[in-house]
Amino acid sequence: MKLTRDQISEFDERGYLLLPSVFSPEEMAILNREVPALLSADRPEVVREKDGKTPRTAFHVQTWNDVYARLARHPRLVEPGMQLLGSERLYMHQFKVNAKAAFDGAVWQWHQDYATWHADDDMPECKAMNIALFLAEANEFNGPLMFIPGSHKGGRLKAGHDVTTTSYPLWTCDNETITRLVEAGGIVAPKGPPGSVLMFHGCLVHASGSNLTPWSRWIVYLSLNRCDNAIRRFQRPAWIAARDFAPIEMLPDDCLTSGARSQAAE
Repeated sequence: MKLTRDQISEFDERGYLLLPSVFSPEEMAILNREVPALLSADRPEVVREKDGKTPRTAFHVQTWNDVYARLARHPRLVEPGMQLLGSERLYMHQFKVNAKAAFDGAVWQWHQDYATWHADDDMPECKAMNIALFLAEANEFNGPLMFIPGSHKGGRLKAGHDVTTTSYPLWTCDNETITRLVEAGGIVAPKGPPGSVLMFHGCLVHASGSNLTPWSRWIVYLSLNRCDNAIRRFQRPAWIAARDFAPIEMLPDDCLTSGARSQAAE
């Protein structure tokens, strides 16, 4: 899937791009059938909220689930990343399913992903980005992502290491910085149905509130990095910050449905 010139310009200006309903209901049904088992798995890759029970994030899923292994190589996700990052040689720095569970999904503090990738993983430059696929509807009530449009243009901002607010440590922006950025760019919360794709810059400042609704807000994220920008520090587990810098080889566009049909035939 190739982006148009106008879509690339919109991404460059705002720092994000939302494309509704990129994946079909059939494809989303295949993906969503896997999610309960992923989030309930007793594995170190499944991080839970502070209560020790509620799933927060399932990391590295593409290495232990065949359906998500195919999604990680899907051309509708990988090819736009190649366009936006200016290289056909990208590797998967991080792959995860964020749960934002009904009633108990906690906040994600204001942050830039590149701040964490730089501080924890020594990623040389912000030549990495996120491609997100909405597995469930993201609406105004269930803790949608919030972006500060244009905040990516300031590059990497000063950040503090927050290890107490949530169960997952982040390098976060302080209130003064967020106030200044919001006064300049405002806040938006991209929303959409399952199957929508949201792409955003590694330096875009973003956050999400808690989910007090009965609707879980599942999103799968591909954090793509250029192979010539590979990380140089290996203090985090490989299932959080990958060590495999081999370029992603895309699968055919029907890889989700054709795989499911093959399994059904067997």
